[in-house]
Amino acid sequence: KPQTALNNGNYDAAINTAIENLQSNKTKKNKQPYVLMLEEAFAKAVSKDMQDIQFLERDGNPANLETIYNTYLRLNDRQERIRPLLPLPVLEENRDARFSFDNYTDEIINVKNRLSAYLYANASKMLNESNSKFDYREAHQKLQYLNTINPNYQNTVLLMDEALRKGTDFVMVNLSNETDKVIPQRLEEDLLNFNTYGINDPWVVYHNNPLDNIHYDYEMRIAFRSITISPEQVRERQLVKERQVKDGWQYLEDEKGNVVKDSVGNPIKVDKFTAVTCNFYEYTQYKSVQVQGQVSFNDLNTQQTVNTYPLTSQFVFEYVYANYSGDKRALEDNLLILLDRKSVPFPSNEQMIYDAGEDIKNHLKAIISKHRF
Repeated sequence: KPQTALNNGNYDAAINTAIENLQSNKTKKNKQPYVLMLEEAFAKAVSKDMQDIQFLERDGNPANLETIYNTYLRLNDRQERIRPLLPLPVLEENRDARFSFDNYTDEIINVKNRLSAYLYANASKMLNESNSKFDYREAHQKLQYLNTINPNYQNTVLLMDEALRKGTDFVMVNLSNETDKVIPQRLEEDLLNFNTYGINDPWVVYHNNPLDNIHYDYEMRIAFRSITISPEQVRERQLVKERQVKDGWQYLEDEKGNVVKDSVGNPIKVDKFTAVTCNFYEYTQYKSVQVQGQVSFNDLNTQQTVNTYPLTSQFVFEYVYANYSGDKRALEDNLLILLDRKSVPFPSNEQMIYDAGEDIKNHLKAIISKHRF
């Protein structure tokens, strides 16, 4: 019911409902409940907002300035949404609905300036007196909001850059190969290309080529401990397939060996089937690589290891081909396809390690997403 929100003190919800219903045919009699509801809800909403502002101003806590500022914006926005609908007739009382509009411009500017000064001072204090990255990030958030409500206030943009720099965790990335195998250069480059990991944390920056002018907070070490490559194998499997296949036709005969005829006297022909056999030889080329390692995060300020994660990956090369002897009509379609294949060269060890790279990257991405500094 339209009155429910109003009776529950949800004045803006009631206002929204009324405005939505008065967008068209606002003078119709069936729209009168919305006109009266809008009139009452607006008066009560304004009264409540002004009481809240008065209380918060008397409290004198500058932390309340954002709430006061937003309340004035709401007061202004509310009346500007109603203004295009006016006049709204109250038919039974032969009058127009009454809305007491005010100009809040001075109040909005005044509170915005006080709020700007408070946010600026608060953020500046955090940047100058704190040693916590979380405080720097909160300062950045305050300055971002300040720059939204009051663009280019003093040197806000410069302070935002400072807060971003101070609040960022800079991570130096090192990759070490402790195995007896060679890691392909292009795989190493792929693994260290952090632009491809889709990292969404703006407060963590990874560098695999450290810069001299940056103080690094953490080291991420990717260490490959073992790379095991299986021998090249060809596994053979033999199947004997038998099948009844169509092999011409013959006349249908009854139990006594007489040819059966149809209703007009013609001999009836039926398909003739014969049993065929095929020896099917399936060959599976197989080679696998297993990579094992560890990802560790070290705090460079305390020289302590913060966390370690296992890094394992496996890649399997498997290729199937076949040949046969006998009558290939005995084979199913899925086996016939394999007869068109021939053996292929096995991938080199280097290629096997590189092919494991995509899986390694997925594991690394999961570790990076899970780890919190």
